[in-house]
Amino acid sequence: MAKEIQLTAEGLQKLKDELEFLITVKRPEIIERLKDARAQGDLSENSEYDQAREDQGFVDGRIQEIEQMLKNVVVIEESANKDGVNLGSTVVLEDVEFGEQETYTIVGTVEADPFNGLISNDSPVGAAVLGKKAGDVVTVVTPAGPLEYKIVEIKNKD
Repeated sequence: MAKEIQLTAEGLQKLKDELEFLITVKRPEIIERLKDARAQGDLSENSEYDQAREDQGFVDGRIQEIEQMLKNVVVIEESANKDGVNLGSTVVLEDVEFGEQETYTIVGTVEADPFNGLISNDSPVGAAVLGKKAGDVVTVVTPAGPLEYKIVEIKNKD
């Protein structure tokens, strides 16, 4: 049995939008590139054709991957706990030792993009803050040792 994929409603919509874009825009573009490359004749030394075939394989693989994810998606519902950190919450954390602040949104694993402030509920920081309230201090175990963060602010969707 396939593993369920947890997504916020926004994450689900992004996946659906990506799938539609790949099917309605990218795939036809690649088919057109393949036609143009075939029209050039000898395919054995045709780099445009080779690149278009490679791109086609990537796009088709991504389409299959998204379709499979959509079959196993569970939309994360807003929690009744409006004061605590939930999936979909945006939290401002302060490093207790250094006083530096970071802002993260807690999302499902598939949506995680740490470089853009989206961290998974399964990540060490995400798991540590779930269910906690503003003012709480959490300890996150990292390879470099334990770090303590104070939850400065929680922004839940209304």
